[in-house]
Amino acid sequence: MGDQPLWEQIGSSFVQHYYQMFDTDRSQLGSIYINESCLTWEGQQFQGKRAIVEKLSSLPFTKIAHNITAQDHQPTTDSCILSMVVGQLRADDDPIMGFHQSFILKNINDAWVCTNDMFRLAIHNFG
Repeated sequence: MGDQPLWEQIGSSFVQHYYQMFDTDRSQLGSIYINESCLTWEGQQFQGKRAIVEKLSSLPFTKIAHNITAQDHQPTTDSCILSMVVGQLRADDDPIMGFHQSFILKNINDAWVCTNDMFRLAIHNFG
């Protein structure tokens, strides 16, 4: 990791932490959001730490496992980090599905938090 730019290190660490928490105890995800954070989940908008955690905690499965295929990170001009994740997930005994997720991370009081989060399953409906 020493050869990676700082934003790559921070982004990769965040992604690992996020999905480990998501897969084990979604109710703990509030620690990475702030009251001004926004989540778009399959087109539905949620704002604020409480609304986001309520949404993520209410998802209709009991177990989930994410497998990250690729992740990219970029610094933004306002000192944030843009992260994009592509991977596969399996919820309960459902078939494996692809997903895309993007995050904007911001350093507030020496802690990196997620200010923006967008998630979509990689399902195509060409009908």
